[in-house]
Amino acid sequence: MTESATEPTIFERIAAREIPARIVAETDRVIAFHDIAPKAPVHVVVTTKQAGYRDVVELAEGDPALLAELVAVARDVADDLADGDFRLVFNTGGGAGQTIFHVHAHLLAGRLEEGSLAG
Repeated sequence: MTESATEPTIFERIAAREIPARIVAETDRVIAFHDIAPKAPVHVVVTTKQAGYRDVVELAEGDPALLAELVAVARDVADDLADGDFRLVFNTGGGAGQTIFHVHAHLLAGRLEEGSLAG
């Protein structure tokens, strides 16, 4: 784990506007912003504003409505930035490339670059 339970995650800090990001969509509970190291022509991180769920499995079990909202925001971003065609990737666990243990998805559209989708 890269984040302390007492420290806000980088995603919480982006949502609080403590760290700048190119935000493309936002609801009361979800925020989407361009990834700082894109792996595709469109690479947007879609995440919850508040921590509480480490990964998509915890989110699905704990708040399925929030997961549905996250996916809906991803769909809307893809409609706006990629004509609706996209991949939605959730890394779950360090062995799968997850480095920030605050549930988030990578929305990818267009040609993928080589390399992993760490995050």
